[in-house]
Formats: sequence, C-alpha cells, structure tokens
Amino acid sequence: MSLDRFAPAVFVFLWSTGWVVAKYAALHSEPFTFLSIRYALSALAFLAFCLASRAQWPKSRTTWLRAVYSGFFLHGFYLAGLWWAIANGVPAGISGIIAALQPLLTAMAAPFLVGERLQQTQKLGLVFGFIGIAIAISPKLLDPATSDLTHAALPLAINLIAMGSVTYGTLYQKKHLQSGDLRSIATLQYVGALFLTLPLSLIFEHQQFDGTAQAFAALIWSVFGLSMGGVGLLLYLIRRGQVSRAASLIYLMPPAVAFEAFIAFGEPLTVPLILGTVIVVVGVYLTNRKAVERRRPVEA
Repeated sequence: MSLDRFAPAVFVFLWSTGWVVAKYAALHSEPFTFLSIRYALSALAFLAFCLASRAQWPKSRTTWLRAVYSGFFLHGFYLAGLWWAIANGVPAGISGIIAALQPLLTAMAAPFLVGERLQQTQKLGLVFGFIGIAIAISPKLLDPATSDLTHAALPLAINLIAMGSVTYGTLYQKKHLQSGDLRSIATLQYVGALFLTLPLSLIFEHQQFDGTAQAFAALIWSVFGLSMGGVGLLLYLIRRGQVSRAASLIYLMPPAVAFEAFIAFGEPLTVPLILGTVIVVVGVYLTNRKAVERRRPVEA
C-alpha cells in the first residue's frame, strides 16, 4: 500500500489530536510559552532526523529564507493566534467554524496565487464540507456561552487572521517550495515559527510551564505526533496533490475531535454531529475525486 493511499487518514488522526492536546496543555502552560518550547524541540528533532538520514539542505539562500518565512505563517502565526484567541474568550464551537473556513479561503485564493483551478465537483465538495461542519457544531452555537461575543471582538479578529495566515502559508508553500527536501524545509519552518512565538512569550507572558507529567506528555506528543508526524504529512500532501485537496482534509478535524473527545472524556455524540460528519465525508470525497481520476491515465 502506497503512502499516497493512507497518508490522508493518518494525517486526519494526528492533526485532530492537536485540539485534545491543547485542552490539556492550557492547564499547565501559557500558550506562547508552550508553543515556543514545542517549536524549539521540533526544530531540534527535525535537525537530528536530517543529520541521521543525510537530508539535502537548500542550496540557495533564497530557499532558506522562503522556508523560514513560510513557517512563520504556516505554524507560528496560525497556532499562536488560535491558541491565544481560545484562551481569551472565543468559544471552541465558534473557533471550529472559523477553522472550517480555511478550505474555502484556500480554494478562493488558489487561482490567484498558484494558478490552481477547481472543477465544479470539487467546488461542490467544498460547499458540502462547510455545510457539514456547520451542522456538526450547531449545538455549540446554541450554548449560552456563545450568546454574547461582544467582549471577544479582538480574539475573534485574531482567530480569523490566524486562519488567513495558515491559508497564506499553505499557498506560499505550494508556490515557492514545491521542490527540495521536505525534512530540511520542515526544520527551517519551525525556526521561522519560533521567531514569532518566542518574542511574544517574552513580552506578554511569564513563561509558565509547570513541569508536570501531563505537561510533558502533551509536549512530547505535540513535538513527535503533531509537529513531526502531522505536519510532515501535511507538507507531503501539499506537494503531491492540489493544495485545495490537502486543505479539504481540515473539514474532517472537528468531527474527528468530537469522536476522540467521546472516547477520552465521555462527551456525547449528538444527531447533528453524526449527520454533519456524513456530509463532511461526502464533501471531502468530492473534493479529492477529480484529481484521482486525472492521475489514472498517467499511472497506466
């Protein structure tokens, strides 16, 4: 079985656990501090992997700078904005809706930034995905905690900017870093992410990290499961296929997180969640189907 076949499913699982890990990490560390530690360790882990596997490093200074620059947005600005927004009053359900907007933002921006055109079926799949997400998390929108968001105007704006950041980083990766060794590029991208979160931590936080077993468990999984496993697969998917197809997998994250929360915390599975999940799966299938059909004659 080729990596192309099972990589999307593994990516969805790994990436979705980030929401569960964030719930634990927030109890033991400030967001920018935790992310700074995570990015520093991720860069070191990727560096060791590059040295052990004799990865090829970019030959031009421009490629080095592009890798660092893309990481600033793809990892640094994205998670820094998302974590800060949730810590400052944005409900998880609302943040989930904003996260679900990323594939649509990517699909709308891709024709202008990377010249990528979508088929009608793929556009329909993106719409299905958004509708499915809206249905799946609709019970959270009726929660009293979401009735007054005026106090969270700035965090909401930061959350939206974070989604724009990861969209821009994804497209920039597709346009400027289509070649080269993904191992060394990922290393440099985490350096770029650290350039953002470390100053934020030093300026706005007290570098709180309580050092408990739970904190270190969240950190270890964040580094090896998410940063190395999940992000490595994301970069691979961006390079191997359409950037909009890779982004469409984000639609599967909130339903996957809900199922994981049911197993881990006993949170109930609602009818809207199950119905929305089915619609999301249909949407992701439609978004990915066209490109698969186009590749078959080449492989024959």
